[in-house]
Amino acid sequence: MDEPVTATRSLRELLDHKPMPRFQWGAVAVCVLLNMLDGFDVVVMAFTGKSVSAYWGLNGAQLGMLLSAGLIGMGAGSMFVAPWADRLGRRPVVLSCLAIAGAGMVLSAASQSALQLGALRAVTGLGIGGILATSNVISAEYASARWRGLAVSLNSTGYALGATLGGLLTAVLIGEFGWRSVFLVGGVATLLSIPLVWWRLPESLDFLLVRRPKRALERVNAMLDRMGHGTLTELPPPPSAPKGVGAGYRELLTAKLRRNTLLLWVAFFCIMAGFYFVTSWTPTLLVEAGLSATAGITGGTLLNVGGMFGAALLGLLAARFALRNVLVGYLVVAAVLLAVFIASISSLALAFTVAALIGVVVNGCVAGLYAITPTIYEPGIRTTGVGTGLAIGRAGAVLAPSIAGSLLDAGWTPERLYLVNGTVFVATAALLLLLRTSAPRERVAVQPAS
Repeated sequence: MDEPVTATRSLRELLDHKPMPRFQWGAVAVCVLLNMLDGFDVVVMAFTGKSVSAYWGLNGAQLGMLLSAGLIGMGAGSMFVAPWADRLGRRPVVLSCLAIAGAGMVLSAASQSALQLGALRAVTGLGIGGILATSNVISAEYASARWRGLAVSLNSTGYALGATLGGLLTAVLIGEFGWRSVFLVGGVATLLSIPLVWWRLPESLDFLLVRRPKRALERVNAMLDRMGHGTLTELPPPPSAPKGVGAGYRELLTAKLRRNTLLLWVAFFCIMAGFYFVTSWTPTLLVEAGLSATAGITGGTLLNVGGMFGAALLGLLAARFALRNVLVGYLVVAAVLLAVFIASISSLALAFTVAALIGVVVNGCVAGLYAITPTIYEPGIRTTGVGTGLAIGRAGAVLAPSIAGSLLDAGWTPERLYLVNGTVFVATAALLLLLRTSAPRERVAVQPAS
């Protein structure tokens, strides 16, 4: 049993400053698993695109719509589904979104036209968007102050790992069973995760204290006991919270939060746009700059490999330094690497090394933004704040690749595109220095552990 705590110590301070027991790390681990499944589900269309296009005789524009449908659905899920976690609870929203995403994937395997597949990709994205926003919030809420950056960053690592493993599995499944099998396997895996999540994913303590569902005190004390802490004799007066989902959106733009919210929205748009520009266009631009097609694919793969390490490294750095400063540093380093990337192609080994390093920092930028956003908002609107940020980020993700293509058609060089992208990262870093990173915390009296 953990050492006794004083009666005046707040529950949030208790979780922030005590070592994280297995129960808290278990909640984080479930969120990482969810992000691995999401990583596979999101990129499945990219991996099967060629086979699907050949099966139905699609042109480039039609395939592009299929690729965009999932991202559009994710944006809608983050914006309109995830905020219900602030009203109904994090856990039920995650479970519902798993059912939606899993059903969408399984039904995609039986789709009879490209139009049906596109609609089902949007439905799948709806569930994934809700999971991504809510799981990041749960990780942040169950992590201590020291390990919060790592806990949320591990979600991004799980996402990249799921995408990488998905690519390897897709190559085997398509060759043996065809493209439909990839959707079926992904959907079944997602649906099979529901019992595990039901069993191992706890409800947010912050949600229980703010929204007060039935048996809230009993549930809070049960979780405190599993963490080896003392218990509450009664729930304190609830902190103020918006009465509905619509009020939660309005709360984001009140005087006390407007500055942070607008800064985060700009940061989400710019960082996600930069991330998807780099990951979508790097293989093609390397070929445009004079490398072989094989070298272009290798460079793109190294970006993803580097990404698996970048998020975890950011989390470890955030355990020692202020998360905002680590994120700003990542953005500046990313800008420098983007500036030298194209110039490095005269040496293949150097180009590949720089590509891997870009993967480290660009993925780390996304992970850092995911990690810092939950700390800005109070529990009653936390998922609403994260969800709206992710939705705006998805808009950048959808627009960036197409804008880059239009600029190339207009005569822009790859070097110029990378320089502009690096400039955007530097400007975003400057904006994040204006962010106020301390959100008020509620205080909850805790009885000593017996």
